[in-house]
Amino acid sequence: MNAINRVSLIGLGAIGGTYASKLEKTKGVRLSIIADENRSQRYSKNGFIINSESFKFGCVTPKTKVEPSDLIIISVKFHQLNQALEDIKNHVGPNTIILSLLNGISSERIIRDKFPSNKVLYGVVLSISAVREGNKITYADTAKIHFGEENNSILSQEVKLVKDLFERSNIGYIIPEDMIRTLWWKFMFNVGINQTSAILGAPFEVYKKVKEAENFLRDTMYEVMGLGQKLDIKLDENDIEYFINHVYSLPPNGKTSMLQDIEGKRKTEVEMLAGTICQLGEENNIETPINKMILNIIRSMELMNESKE
Repeated sequence: MNAINRVSLIGLGAIGGTYASKLEKTKGVRLSIIADENRSQRYSKNGFIINSESFKFGCVTPKTKVEPSDLIIISVKFHQLNQALEDIKNHVGPNTIILSLLNGISSERIIRDKFPSNKVLYGVVLSISAVREGNKITYADTAKIHFGEENNSILSQEVKLVKDLFERSNIGYIIPEDMIRTLWWKFMFNVGINQTSAILGAPFEVYKKVKEAENFLRDTMYEVMGLGQKLDIKLDENDIEYFINHVYSLPPNGKTSMLQDIEGKRKTEVEMLAGTICQLGEENNIETPINKMILNIIRSMELMNESKE
């Protein structure tokens, strides 16, 4: 493979839609959106308005036989991952690269278990500011995909190919030397900001205005930092201070995806966040009381939302 030309994407949320719009406009790239029959019909009928520009993506149902893709991008929610891996089967060939954009620290392992012969790259999106409402997506062009192998001191051929695609598509990216630290770095922030905001039911401005809210965020991230350090992940207090300052810079009325999920009575990713922390804590005999509390609270909120339907 000299260049990535055939790209399949599954998961047209705010992040998936943002990158689909960029890939759709890239010369020489043939983009396919993998979606079930109902979504395919809806997407084809309504299209998308992304940053005020109209798009009608080519959709392919999971059962359709297609030529294998050069690259598959997975941008679904964590609880949708297992189904997504079934849905992409017809797009996977021997040379297909798979890139996960899911939050968390475990999706790549799950994908590798399903497709052990394929190159699966680590990936995470940082500085994303994107919202989807119905078929409308708005985003600020500040996001960067951090991606690569575990160690990128020397770039693999697959990383070089994806790098070339991103440059052609005007997709911001960073290739960290230590990708595992980067995953944990973002994971620590997600565990803190997504979950505390969902419990507080508040936008970003609460952390600047209410000291107790900032303390809640800070303590939750400290618990992740402590666990990570026990597992030889190089996180420290400077990382926490960076994220506290970052929250201060976010749009005051902006909301995390988990808060939007709670408000929309949708399933959250709490198992991927607090659930993962609690599991790793139990496996390594490390107490994680804050995340145990958060897991119970958010699961209770989900169940109460279900009972109201």
